Amino acid sequence: MVQKIKELYRRHEDIFSYLFFGVLTTVVNYVIYIPCYNLLNLSGGVSNVIAWAVAVAFAFLTNKPFVFKSHDWSAKVVLPELGKFLGCRIGSGVLETLIIILTVDILCWDGNWMKLATNVMVVILNYFGSKLLVFRKK
Repeated sequence: MVQKIKELYRRHEDIFSYLFFGVLTTVVNYVIYIPCYNLLNLSGGVSNVIAWAVAVAFAFLTNKPFVFKSHDWSAKVVLPELGKFLGCRIGSGVLETLIIILTVDILCWDGNWMKLATNVMVVILNYFGSKLLVFRKK
């Protein structure tokens, strides 16, 4: 049984690593969003953009070496990876922010729960964007 679990992990290590760091990124995102939204009384959209920026920085710094095993930090490697990474994250961040603005700021749904729900969608979108576009194996 233990051997089967180890084999499953080896075959899908990037997915397990991404889920682990995806959860950590979601925690970072949520830890920034909650005080902005609940304590500072910023709108859901503004709170989301602030939390998004911090979470994206955290995600790049963890996903590059730990998830996608990209260890070259030279400018010729990092700058193209960062550009593609930001391109993908901007896409999912805009989608997430529009959903937050619609559901929280316009429809007045619970901002805490909608933030959590949209993060699930974003983690999935970002995994495929990072895997297929940013850190793909040559």
